[in-house]
Amino acid sequence: MNRDRDAETPGVGHWPNPAPPPPHRPPQPYQRPAAPVRHPAASQPRGWHVAETQPIPTVIPEPGVDQAAEQATEQTQVIRPVSPGKPSLLRASGSMAIATLTSRITGFLWKLMLALAVGFGVINDSFTVANTLPNSIFELLLGGVLTSVVVPVLVRAEKGDPDGGQRFVQQLMTLATVVLGVGTVLAMVCAPVLTWIFVTESDASSPALVNALAYLLLPQIFFYGLSALTGAVLQSKQIFSPPAWAPVVNNLVVIVTIGVYVLLPGELTLNPVRMTDAHLLTLGIGTTLGVVSQAVVQLPALRRTGFRLRWRWGWDRRLSEFGGLALWMVGYVAISMLGLVALSRVATGADSGAWSTYNYVWMLLQLPYGVIGFSIMTAILPRMSAAAADGDHEQVIDDLSLGNRLSTVTLLPVSAVMTALGVPLSMALFALKQSSTEQATTLGLALAVSAFGVLPYALTMMQMRTFNALQDARTPTLIMVVMTAAKVLMAIAVAALLDPENVVFGLTFVNSFSFVVGWLVGETWLRHRLGPLGSRRFLVTLGKTLISSVLGGLLAWAAVLGVDALIPGNAGAGTGWLQLIVGTVVGFAAIFGLMSLLRVSELQPAIGRLTGLLRRR
Repeated sequence: MNRDRDAETPGVGHWPNPAPPPPHRPPQPYQRPAAPVRHPAASQPRGWHVAETQPIPTVIPEPGVDQAAEQATEQTQVIRPVSPGKPSLLRASGSMAIATLTSRITGFLWKLMLALAVGFGVINDSFTVANTLPNSIFELLLGGVLTSVVVPVLVRAEKGDPDGGQRFVQQLMTLATVVLGVGTVLAMVCAPVLTWIFVTESDASSPALVNALAYLLLPQIFFYGLSALTGAVLQSKQIFSPPAWAPVVNNLVVIVTIGVYVLLPGELTLNPVRMTDAHLLTLGIGTTLGVVSQAVVQLPALRRTGFRLRWRWGWDRRLSEFGGLALWMVGYVAISMLGLVALSRVATGADSGAWSTYNYVWMLLQLPYGVIGFSIMTAILPRMSAAAADGDHEQVIDDLSLGNRLSTVTLLPVSAVMTALGVPLSMALFALKQSSTEQATTLGLALAVSAFGVLPYALTMMQMRTFNALQDARTPTLIMVVMTAAKVLMAIAVAALLDPENVVFGLTFVNSFSFVVGWLVGETWLRHRLGPLGSRRFLVTLGKTLISSVLGGLLAWAAVLGVDALIPGNAGAGTGWLQLIVGTVVGFAAIFGLMSLLRVSELQPAIGRLTGLLRRR
């Protein structure tokens, strides 16, 4: 997400020319890499280095802000703390990995509570759509720019300005506040139009409820912006904990909100929808207060740095440095939003609960990446960014290959087990009421048909960050164009070919398959940019892991069937938990045992990297 726009660096704002292929080197056994030698570019101040990264959301990040926690962590991976007394990069990374994990757990908890409180029907669908709107508009207005280009500029200002960059930050915050304020007001005025864009009016949807919730949730746009900008300023000063833990505060507020919602007498009235409904006001205002708290909780840390909030008008020439990179990010977000709109309209026009089910499946699929894949990214990204800044494409290829192989040996087994245990997992989590058993089964089947996308998602993320480290903002946007085009066309086909009750299975499959498309397109364009990528070694690791994962997944499924045969009666949450535990133990034991027999060399380094990172707190 961080960018350093060096005027002498090729590849920004134009199609990159392919670099000459590196000399052939025979595969070597895995060795712990030594720290690369840093050679600061002439245009950079000595003692620090910033390289760019950016996220690739499948959909606009949900307001549970798990994505925000990841973005805060990623930004620190390419900034070298050099001041005495500052926390080490590895220590900060480990601490924020724990914060990200906690954010995902608490975010998942309030989603689970919401499903138990309102089910998977029209209310959940309507809330899910309305709760996506403010984050979507924020990303389009300012989010992509803030998380992509602002931190490197802030670091330069802090190091180069006599006042430590305070005047520049005040100008930036004044400008951002105005943009966010105007954007929030316009979004609220246009709430009915936004509802019309995202929701297909049918018996399975309630545009009136989406519209009412939108009025209560759209003010989040302003506070998302304040949170992101405050976090960026803190990160530029090497203060990492408040931005990383702020999303957890958000989630806790929403958990309390849903608790209050459950305690209210009666139910939310859909016919007619009334803005004075206590359930509606509790859900809308409480969720917005979560985002407010996420922003406000960071302000004391900002004040402790000596920074003072004040209006400061004027234009600093460094604001112009956002330039083309900012435009590419706006295009990137706008294109990804088209895919989100297509899926939302198909789901809301098909079957009640389809959209909320889709989002729960996507949340579950992101968990393995957030816990495992992101930790691998944390270990790989600093070295890759430094190598790219030094023009060492050979090292960039090595880092990309290593990241892909470590992701494969950790995430492909998870994908196989999730495929086999999709229904037991869903039953264990969501079938706490007898009436929710059928909905939980649907969610579990949707998870099973889409779990194959976990690894392609991680590989696509790795490729995107490789392009960003190479100072190429254009290619990730073009890859998103291809992915979104495929997603929209497949979503249209799903709506035309499948029965309404089966549309959710098609949409979850489409979402996962779009990352297969992104992975293949990214592989092709990286070869165009860097030359041979050493794919042979990756394919050997992929083949061995795939064989082990398929066999282990089949054994996990057999264990599920065995438990089901031993326990009489209809399956419920208790049976689901038993199947989940037995299937998980059998599946992973078989997979990793087979991988050891097949001598998958990356297995031990992958486990070592994950455990080592989590120890650095």
